Amino acid sequence: MNELQHLKVCVFGAGAVGGYFGVRLAQNAAEVSVVARGATLEAIQNRGWILESEGNRFISKVKAVSNPAELGQQDLVIIAVKSHDLESIVDKVKPLLGPETLLIPALNGVPWWFSGDSGQPGGLGRIHCVDKTGLIESSIPPSSVIGTVVYPSLSSPEPGLTRHHSGTKIIFGEPGLAAGLPATSRLQSLVDLMRSSGLDAEASSDIRTEVWKKLMGNACFNPVSFLTSSATDLMIDDQRIYQLFKSMMSELLVVGNSLGLNPKISVEDRIALTRKLGHIKTSMLQDAERKRKVEIDAILGAACELGKKVNALTPTLDSVYSLARLKAITEGLLSN
Repeated sequence: MNELQHLKVCVFGAGAVGGYFGVRLAQNAAEVSVVARGATLEAIQNRGWILESEGNRFISKVKAVSNPAELGQQDLVIIAVKSHDLESIVDKVKPLLGPETLLIPALNGVPWWFSGDSGQPGGLGRIHCVDKTGLIESSIPPSSVIGTVVYPSLSSPEPGLTRHHSGTKIIFGEPGLAAGLPATSRLQSLVDLMRSSGLDAEASSDIRTEVWKKLMGNACFNPVSFLTSSATDLMIDDQRIYQLFKSMMSELLVVGNSLGLNPKISVEDRIALTRKLGHIKTSMLQDAERKRKVEIDAILGAACELGKKVNALTPTLDSVYSLARLKAITEGLLSN
C-alpha cells in the first residue's frame, strides 16, 4: 500500500459502519472519499462526516459524491452497505478498482466469498442467499478481497452521523489464506493503517472461522430481536430465550465444524460476550424500527443454506429463519 499521505480510500456507503471507518481514516491524513446519497450526502457535504465515540466527537471533511466514477481508481475500497444491496452496486464499484486495489466488504452475515470459488470441483458452490445470480462473484476479483469482521456496536441516528456504543475489535484476514499461516504483507500493512487511525484492528490467519464466530451471535440475536422487538440483554436474561439461543448456537457449531471451522468458544461463553455489551439494539431491530429492509437472508438464511450443503440438521435455525422471513415479507422489509 502507498504511504499514508498518498493513500486514496473510498468508503462506499455512509451509514453507521461506513462512518466508523471513514471518519477515523480521514483523521489520519489519508485521502478519503465517500459514496453516499440523499440526505446523508448533503449532510456530509455541508457539515462534514461525524463520529461520536468514547466521549469524543470527530468531524472529517471528505469528498462526498453520489457517482463513484468521479473518483477514479482507489488504493482501498471499503464497502459498507447492507448485504442485500451489494448486488445492485457492484457495477458502480468497478470504476474504483485498479489492479492493486484492496477491497474490504464490511458486511453483516455470511459474505459471498465465504465458500470460495463456486467453480472449484468439490467446493461448496455459490451461496444463493447472498449472491442470488452469481453477479457479485463474477464482478469482484477474488484476489482483491480482504475479509473483515466488525464487532463494534454502531448506529446512525441522523444522516452523516455515526454513534459508537460499545465494542472495538475489527478483524481482517485473507480469504484464501490457509489457517495458521502468517499474515501477508498487504494484510499487515492494512492492519497497521487501521491501528494508526485509532481503530482496534488485528490480523487473523483464519478469517472464515472469525466470520463464523461472530455469526454465532448475529444469526441468533438479530432475528430473535426482530421477532420480539427486544434488546440483547432482555433476550439473554429471559431463560426461555436463553435456551433458544443455546439450541441455535449449538446447531451453528455443528455446521461450522462440518465446514472445517473451529471457533474455540462454548455456547455459554459466546452468549456471555454479548451480554457484557449491555442493552444493545441489534442492527436488524434498528432497521426494522426505521422501516428499512432487514438482512435476514445473509445473516440467518445463509447459515441454514450452508447447513444443507454439509448435511447438518438445523431445525431450530430453520424455524426461526422461517418465522423472521415471513414477518419481513408481511411488513415489506424483505429485499427481493
